[in-house]
Amino acid sequence: MLAVSGCSPAVDVQPAKDSADPACAPMMVALPDKVADQPLRKTSSQGTAAWGDPSKVILRCGVNVPGPTTDPCVGVNGVDWVMKAGNPVWTLTTFGRKPATEILFDPNKVASSTVLADLASAAAKIPQTAKCTSISETLPKG
Repeated sequence: MLAVSGCSPAVDVQPAKDSADPACAPMMVALPDKVADQPLRKTSSQGTAAWGDPSKVILRCGVNVPGPTTDPCVGVNGVDWVMKAGNPVWTLTTFGRKPATEILFDPNKVASSTVLADLASAAAKIPQTAKCTSISETLPKG
């Protein structure tokens, strides 16, 4: 899905299907210069970002919006993220925001809580339309 090169001046990141969605722009210009103490680097594609050399965190705006899921959902500073733990790379996707934003990172190299906290302010630039809920909140009482 993505190729990361430590030698080239730009990180080669495949753009998401809807990376040109104008709603990505406010978030992209608000991205921090550092995530988990890793510096921001230039990328090869619109709607993408990378931090670290070699890259420790990759961000892509314009990915498919997740629907209802049983995958874990975590909220950090007002932004909900659906988590898919991989080995070794985790993928977290914003929930309830269109377009959705995806981040990829190895939790053994950068702390997930730090990554999510560092990116929350920028991710919040895309308006929230839904929140994560647990199944117990949707079941009838009684």
